[in-house]
Amino acid sequence: MTIDPIALAQALIRRPSVTPEDGGALGVLEEALTPLGFACQRLRFEEEGTAPVENLYARLGTAGPNFCFAGHTDVVPPGDRKAWSVGPFAAEIHNGKLYGRGAVDMKGAIAAFVAAVARDLDASGPPAGSISLLITGDEEGVAVNGTKKVLDWMRERGERIDACVVGEPTNPKALGDMIKIGRRGSFTGYLTVYGAQGHVAYPHLADNPLPRLVRMLDAITRAPLDQGNEHFQPSNLEVTTIDVGNPANNVIPAQGTATFNIRFNDMHSAASLEAWVRETFDAVGGAYDLRCVCSGDSFLTPPGPLPETVADAVERVTGKRPEYSTTGGTSDARFIKDACPVVEFGLVGQTMHKVDEHVALDDLLRLTDIYGAIIRDVFARIPARP
Repeated sequence: MTIDPIALAQALIRRPSVTPEDGGALGVLEEALTPLGFACQRLRFEEEGTAPVENLYARLGTAGPNFCFAGHTDVVPPGDRKAWSVGPFAAEIHNGKLYGRGAVDMKGAIAAFVAAVARDLDASGPPAGSISLLITGDEEGVAVNGTKKVLDWMRERGERIDACVVGEPTNPKALGDMIKIGRRGSFTGYLTVYGAQGHVAYPHLADNPLPRLVRMLDAITRAPLDQGNEHFQPSNLEVTTIDVGNPANNVIPAQGTATFNIRFNDMHSAASLEAWVRETFDAVGGAYDLRCVCSGDSFLTPPGPLPETVADAVERVTGKRPEYSTTGGTSDARFIKDACPVVEFGLVGQTMHKVDEHVALDDLLRLTDIYGAIIRDVFARIPARP
């Protein structure tokens, strides 16, 4: 059975699956995968206070190793539709480019992988193991009812994956530039410093919390956290907001708040960062509250069988050896790394989340070739885990 990656990408883009709405996108995938022999399971998860999310786990075969492609059909909102030169969900083709929200991030990659599987089945028959797809509708949102819960569901059923490629747009300028073999973690701190309200003319009767707030923030931003290492760029801490909410210029406020985010490499953990921040704030003194949230730890899939399999496939198709990188933000690979080795490779990311998001048709076809090369090689190089 032949599947045209361009036509499938168009069908997916035409489903307006803005997080957390599915918009029919997973149904399009099921219609493509079922005739190929995949057993498709729709998984709906809902956590109190969050919107329900539809996910899809599809598997072809029952033997190991189980090679998984992970991705998301949800997309960010299109923004001002009048700013688009075409309809954001029309999936129009102009001058060799397919336009639409999700073309790059990441419906195009999903379509390329499905087309690659179909081609490989026609050429070689069933795989020497299993091929699965873990597709979520919650990656661009709060990411609580998506990949993380699908992985929990899999563990409860004894369902294992042995290696995973995530189809995020990893290439900065041209297809074949970069493979992500890890990501920095993300740690957010929500700080409230307390004092006592009073008149500015009588400061001895008040307790101004703002000088302490400033000293606390200065103490955690004064010096770099580290210099980076072989695989990771330096960690960075950025203060993202400082709020007092005081409309009066003659009143000392009772409290001030600030939020900061740390993108950290594998020289730190969420626990070590929280301990350091609290120790630093304690040294300044005064009453404060600190709430810490880690949306994902740093991780690294060291150069080895999986990264090399992907890099070899990229080089075979594009003629260039991709860089191994851990740059950028977070992705659902931060959850998958607890289940198996994982790397990321997809399209060129220059237009993701932008007006007139688009993918070159040639890139879509070459990505299909790359995924096909990975499928042909991966089962010989990635053994099933015991």
